[in-house]
Amino acid sequence: MKKAATGGAGKRGAPAQDVDAYLAAVPEPARSMLKKMRQVIQGAAPKAVEVISYGIPLYKHHGHLVGFAAWKSHCAFYVVSTRLLAAYEDEIQRYKKAKTTLHFPIGDPLPAALVTKIVKARVKENEAGAKG
Repeated sequence: MKKAATGGAGKRGAPAQDVDAYLAAVPEPARSMLKKMRQVIQGAAPKAVEVISYGIPLYKHHGHLVGFAAWKSHCAFYVVSTRLLAAYEDEIQRYKKAKTTLHFPIGDPLPAALVTKIVKARVKENEAGAKG
């Protein structure tokens, strides 16, 4: 796995070697939220490879799929697709959006059903791109 800084985990020492190490550096309650998000992502994209990239947990399947991170005042879900986020505009309007990322408050996780839909849609996007 690629070495990278721990990003938003708040720990500025040695870079996380894997997602378990990244999550261990995240304080509660964000850690529990991200552990649940990890399970949802793995369930929705069982063929995806989990890595640390750009200092955060990232899932790859025919390219970057999705990622997540904990920051001091929020958590983030990296969707990596502006087109896909636009397609879910009605469902994500209550969250702060930055280009290809959703920011959500610590203690108020994204709904598992929404994460599942987005991850499955990203898998389809990446698979279609790999074929064409």
